[in-house]
Amino acid sequence: MASFADVASEEPEFAVRVRTAFDAHAHKFLATLRADGSPRISGIEMQFVAGEPWLAGMPGSVKFTDLRGDPRFALHSGSNEPDAFDADAKLSGRATQVTDLDERGRYAAAAGVPAEHMGFELFRIDLDQVVLTALNDEKNALVISSWRPGRGLTRTDRT
Repeated sequence: MASFADVASEEPEFAVRVRTAFDAHAHKFLATLRADGSPRISGIEMQFVAGEPWLAGMPGSVKFTDLRGDPRFALHSGSNEPDAFDADAKLSGRATQVTDLDERGRYAAAAGVPAEHMGFELFRIDLDQVVLTALNDEKNALVISSWRPGRGLTRTDRT
């Protein structure tokens, strides 16, 4: 497992492009697994805080119930319509619930969350894969770049 800082350290340009794709849309799409193993897709407003992606939101959300039962997830940045598409990104890995008050406090301070709004659920992300799907310079093919810990960055062109 890896952090986003690991990605940025090994492949800084790739990390910037991934972060740009995530920052382009307020709403992202989170895939989790229900208790019966079936998939669930949920909207989420994920942000990078102190350089890392975190999952935070309202208590009682079924997506967080899913993550407590099976920590595996996939998160999609969202993307523009085809005529305006340039790139989208995906993160996958495992999410760990953060209950430690000090760690929650550090997150809240970095995220600018006031003390009276600390009732949220919070999950730290450990990454298995980071993917960026973008157009090539000629805008006639997709370029799929994938980073995995211990394997580095690979690239596949699809026309």
